[in-house]
Amino acid sequence: MGTLLEDIKAQSAWLVKAFDEDYMYLDYSIHSLIDIDRFFNKHSKNGRPKRFGRLSANVGPILFSIAAYVGNCFIENIKGAKWITDDTDPEGELHIYIRLPDGSEVYPLDKVTKRLKNGTEDSIYVYGFWVAEQYIDEKFDERYWRFAGRTKPWWKFW
Repeated sequence: MGTLLEDIKAQSAWLVKAFDEDYMYLDYSIHSLIDIDRFFNKHSKNGRPKRFGRLSANVGPILFSIAAYVGNCFIENIKGAKWITDDTDPEGELHIYIRLPDGSEVYPLDKVTKRLKNGTEDSIYVYGFWVAEQYIDEKFDERYWRFAGRTKPWWKFW
C-alpha cells in the first residue's frame, strides 16, 4: 500500500478505465462530472445502490475512487489547488480534502457519499461547477437540468 496521494492517483485512473468500459469517457474536466451524476442515476435509487448495479458490491472503494476522480478534476482545473492528506491517520482516506488557492476546503468524499444518499439534489456536476466557477473559463451546461429531471435550476421558482 502506498501513500494516500498515490492511492488517490491510482484509484482515479482506475475509475477512468472502468468508465471507459461503459462507454463513458472521463477527461478530468469539470463538465465530465455530469457522467459521474449519470453513473449515480443509473446505479442507485433512493439513497441505495441498485441490486446488481456497479455499486452493489465494494461500494466503499468505489466511492473513494469517484471522490479521487472528482478531487483530481479540481486539481487539474484550479491552479494552486492541492490534496491535503495525512498518512499517519489510521482513517486518513476518510479525511482527505482539497485546499483551494483562496484557502477554502472541499471534501470530495463527503460530497460523493451525499450524492449516493440524496440523489440529484447533491449533484456532483453542480457542486463541481460551483467550486471551480471562479477559476475556469467554462459556462454551466444548462442541459444538465433536463438530465437531472428538472426543467430549470432548483433556485429558480418562476
